[in-house]
Amino acid sequence: MAHVTCIGGACIDRKYHLSLHPQPGTSNPAHARRSFGGVARNVAENLARLGVHTALLCVIGDDENGLALLDDAQRAGIDAALVVRDSRHVTAEYCAVVDPAGELVIGASDMHAVDALDIEDVEKRWNAIAQSRWVFMDCNVPAHVLAWCIDRARESRFKLALDAVSEPKVRRLPRDLRGVDLLVLNEKEAAMYLGEDCDAFFARTPIERARAVRACGASAVILTRGAAGVVCCTEDAREIPALTARCVDVTGAGDALIAATIHRLLQGDDLCEAARVGSLCAGLTVESPASVRPDLSAALLDAQKGRIPA
Repeated sequence: MAHVTCIGGACIDRKYHLSLHPQPGTSNPAHARRSFGGVARNVAENLARLGVHTALLCVIGDDENGLALLDDAQRAGIDAALVVRDSRHVTAEYCAVVDPAGELVIGASDMHAVDALDIEDVEKRWNAIAQSRWVFMDCNVPAHVLAWCIDRARESRFKLALDAVSEPKVRRLPRDLRGVDLLVLNEKEAAMYLGEDCDAFFARTPIERARAVRACGASAVILTRGAAGVVCCTEDAREIPALTARCVDVTGAGDALIAATIHRLLQGDDLCEAARVGSLCAGLTVESPASVRPDLSAALLDAQKGRIPA
């Protein structure tokens, strides 16, 4: 039985690290790197590296990239028994162009395989999923599947965590978030979800912004604010500063935050303490060129806890 089941995006990541400041309209020298990504897959790998028994439910193509992704997941310690192989689609791909400071310049994705996940795929695997202590889903999952799972979560014993993924995809979430134990999203995603003008949304304090999202029914909200840190909002709310880190590549930082937060919640921490460790894990991830730090472990987090801001 998996302690956590992750449902959503899994893809091939192709990263191009620019050698110089990006110049639009022309060829830019870069170092290319292929890896395995997708929000749910990254969260699953982070959790596995932290010693959590984790299963992954995603859709891959019956192709070379899909087989490579499956093999890599299993070697990372992820339980891949729930993965759907669909010959109608090619395995999803995500391409990121990153500037010399480690910031994303542009990303492009072909997620048709991820969009192919249907209620029938989840329902066939529900007995295994429902035995988890936590289920994590990203908003790469189609809206009707998200709504079905949230509805089922209201009568299930596991806890449900969701990640918004992006401003367009946060709109896949239903308006009623009862049944969601933890929602993670950034401030622009929050404004998009609430349907608010950005000026009006940002006129509130960070804690007021998080509370506005939580009012939609989620038990807890983590509102991420980049270098400004995060806001943890349950019945109470608290701002948590970000770790001071030397940025190499921001890709995967949010996935690391989610995984380490769930890891610590499984250990009995309250949300704010868990999110502090999650922020540490995010900071350690941006210091690595990989989307998931290959040396990540619970021991590494313990050894680096002195870096967590007071």
